[in-house]
Amino acid sequence: MKRVWKISDKAKAELILQRCSIKPKSLIHPSSLLKRSSNRSFIGEISVQTRCFCSNDFPKIINLFTEKPGFWGFNEEARLITKVSELRDELIEYIYDSEKIEEILKFKVDYLFRSYPCGSASIELFNQLKLWPQLALQVFNWRRKQAHDEGVPMASEEYAKGIMIAGRVKDVDLAVKLFEEASSLGIITASTYNALMAAYMYNGLDVKSRLLFSDLKRDVNCRPTIVTYNILISLFGRLVLVKHMEETFREVMELKLSPNLNTYNNLIAGYVTAWMWEDMERTYKIMEEGSIKPDLNTHLLMLRGYAHSCQLDKMENTYKLVKHYVNDKEVPLIRAMICAYCKSSDADRVRKIEALVKLIPEEEYRPWLNVLLIRVYAQENLMEDMQSYIREAFERKTSVTKRGVMRSIITSYFHCNAVEELAKFVKQAESAGWKICRSLYHCKMVMYASHNRLEEMENVLDEMERFHLDPTKKTFMIMYKAYTKCGQRSKVERLLGVMCKHGFGIPLDALPS
Repeated sequence: MKRVWKISDKAKAELILQRCSIKPKSLIHPSSLLKRSSNRSFIGEISVQTRCFCSNDFPKIINLFTEKPGFWGFNEEARLITKVSELRDELIEYIYDSEKIEEILKFKVDYLFRSYPCGSASIELFNQLKLWPQLALQVFNWRRKQAHDEGVPMASEEYAKGIMIAGRVKDVDLAVKLFEEASSLGIITASTYNALMAAYMYNGLDVKSRLLFSDLKRDVNCRPTIVTYNILISLFGRLVLVKHMEETFREVMELKLSPNLNTYNNLIAGYVTAWMWEDMERTYKIMEEGSIKPDLNTHLLMLRGYAHSCQLDKMENTYKLVKHYVNDKEVPLIRAMICAYCKSSDADRVRKIEALVKLIPEEEYRPWLNVLLIRVYAQENLMEDMQSYIREAFERKTSVTKRGVMRSIITSYFHCNAVEELAKFVKQAESAGWKICRSLYHCKMVMYASHNRLEEMENVLDEMERFHLDPTKKTFMIMYKAYTKCGQRSKVERLLGVMCKHGFGIPLDALPS
């Protein structure tokens, strides 16, 4: 059944604001940049004051649209959005049927594109196909062929969208080709520069992105916009080049460009990547106190930062703000929160971990998280739950390579006095290639000794030999105490001789008084 999306008047108006890039005027008066002191962050030195855009201004913005000469008006723009939404749904419905897609493009999209000037319909369609980049690229290629065959020229913004789509599908060569094509047609703008910079950045070509920025600054017909600087801030943040990121933000202020939501979100993302928690929080506070308020993406970034820094109270408070979205769509953030609880000493951490684990789909299994959960349940001496995750690790061929995790497991078995379970675990760990250490065998020996199972204790030495683990003084002391406790005088005397032979000396309590 075909799905039709209904758009409310308010949603239509918001889409118009976004598509037309009309923003309420903001008066930003940055204070003079102070010299950075050793105990103050860069972002904390900047005071930004803006005039807030409130809901009461909305009718005035709509009036500006309808009264502006040459603008279609609210109803026409809303109709375009609705028509494009219907076409988008139809294209998605036949996303795996190339022939049907071609038919829709020929008989429906072609008419729509011709009905609206300056590529507005195609740009709107590209925007709405953002989540389906391969389909968007197919539509773009058709539009480009149409422009070549039928003399219907493409607008600069259409080329920008095409470059962005090529970047998303990791076809950098196509992105460059489209940029050069737009340049040869004389329709290069800051948007096309920005699109190629972003394509380079998302494909790991950071140097090329920065070189293109230099080309833009030298271009007498274009100049960088706030979007350009947002891309640079994001690029430097990803590379953990915090000083470069802050210098770029300083340049934004010096050029009197107005920072927007993406500017601050990119700064916060950079500080999260660099684990600079104080700077992250100062940037967030600037947003809260200014007119550019935090959005969903801001809160998701803050949640990640608080999780990585193990600030549990702040993490939990932020989680409440975005809980429903995170639970449905942000599995990586759920894993980050679980990791934070695993590292904490929170008295209620097991209950909180279990609630979050239930939100992770089975196909989102991660070996490192399985190992973390094994260690947590081992530390809490919850042997049944620990063994459940151990079984899952064996089934999924997940290997434990950390000695600390293995020690936590055997300590849990020891505290629960579960010698049979320990013996079975050691055998499975040997077969699965997990980290093997003496502590495993020493723990087995101690537990066998505590049950007076001396023969099985002695057999552990053979197991150690198979893995080329030589006995140490601790090994012999475990045996000495076991023999002494059970009154095995002959075995004690023989063991003392072996200890002397290996240069370990004789225990003080074995000397005659």
